[in-house]
Order: sequence, then C-alpha cells, then structure tokens
Amino acid sequence: MTSDILIKYFPSLTAQQLQQFNRLPELYSYWNNQINVISRKDIDMLFERHVLHSLGIAKVISFLPGEKVLDVGTGGGFPGIPLAILFPKTQFHLVDSIGKKIKVVQEVAKALGLKNVEASHQRAEDINEKFDFVISRAVTRLKEFYPWVKNKFDKTSKNTFPNGIFYLKGGDLAEEIAESGLKVRQFYLKDYFEEEFFETKQMVYIAC
Repeated sequence: MTSDILIKYFPSLTAQQLQQFNRLPELYSYWNNQINVISRKDIDMLFERHVLHSLGIAKVISFLPGEKVLDVGTGGGFPGIPLAILFPKTQFHLVDSIGKKIKVVQEVAKALGLKNVEASHQRAEDINEKFDFVISRAVTRLKEFYPWVKNKFDKTSKNTFPNGIFYLKGGDLAEEIAESGLKVRQFYLKDYFEEEFFETKQMVYIAC
C-alpha cells in the first residue's frame, strides 16, 4: 500500500503530511486487529477507499485556519483524520456513539501528533459547541441526519462556502434528497478522481 495515489491528487503535500499519511496503514492494521473499525477487505485499499475518499471534501473546499469542523459518526476517524492532516490549522472534533471506535481515533491522532483533533464518545445531538462545518460519511439518510446537526452552526461564515454540511455518500441519491426536503448541491467524486471506486461516489453540500 502506497501513498502515491495521494501525491497524484495532492502534489503539494509537505514532508510532514506525507510522513503522517504513510503511517496510517501501520496504525490502522494494528488497531483493526484489536477493534474492527475498517472492513477486512478494505484495509488493503486504505488509501483509496478511506483516505482519498475522505479527501474528496478537500477537492471542493479548503478549510481555513481557526475554523471548527465537526465529524459526526467518524467511526475509525474518517473523514476527520485525513482532513486534519491536510488542514493542520483547522480544529476538528470527531464524535461517535461507539466508545471503542473513539479510542482508536484518539490513539491514531496521538501517534500522528495531531494537535488539531479532539475525539469524544458522544452523540451529535448532545454537543453544545458551534461549528463552521459538519462533515460525515454515509452515517444515515439525510432526513435523519440533518436534525442532529441543524443547530450546531456558527452564524458567521468565513469561507467561500457558507457554513454547512459536507456529506459523503454513494449511489443514486435522488430519492433520499427529495425525501429530506433539503436544498442541496451535489458533487460527483468521479470528476476529481479517476479510480473506478469513485464512479458512484458523491458529496452533498447543504448550506446552514
């Protein structure tokens, strides 16, 4: 497993960022043997199916220094950990309702020296902070997801996108979007990444 795929799409990565990304396979292989956070078949495709997929968000938006981003249902740390490596001056709060997954996130962040990552065993609904953006990866249907986070946003937007949600999901989302009643903007990851895995992958943006 190699990070060449990351350099292909993010050629301006620093030496430190490359070193951090290159440690991910070793760290996730170790923790996955103890606490299953990534499917066995996916661990060998970690860079493509988890790291690069997470970084699809960065093809659309660059998070700014000082911005606060909430990763809801982070699981083993996706999309939050890769984005925290890419945007070291942005603050990321990763939450999951399963405590053992958050333990993995905390240990990975510690091993990588990520000072901009906070990870907590919480449900999104119970968080009282305000954020610039919420990110997530296929946690549930948009109709269920939106109420969890709709009151979590800072009123002042600083970025090119107004504060809101970036939600990674796959497949045909027409029915799900219609059901949610939300005004969304869709981005297709196949427009940014040429690997077959991304053919059906999308990202939805909802301004809040």
